[in-house]
Amino acid sequence: MAGRDEVTNELLFETLKAMQGSMARMSEDIREIKERLGNVETQVGGLAGQYANLSVRIDRIDARLERVERRLDLVEG
Repeated sequence: MAGRDEVTNELLFETLKAMQGSMARMSEDIREIKERLGNVETQVGGLAGQYANLSVRIDRIDARLERVERRLDLVEG
């Protein structure tokens, strides 16, 4: 019986080692994914800021155009 137990223990040990290696690779993959997600979030935040700046600029251009149209009597009211 001792021989069978040793074989069983060896199989369990090898299986656990394989699982540990697999988990280490998954952990590294998750770390990389988190890093990449952080970069994406930073870029999205930057895009939101650029969109806000463009929106302000468009609003200013719209106001200036309205003044020009009023001065040239191109609009009613």
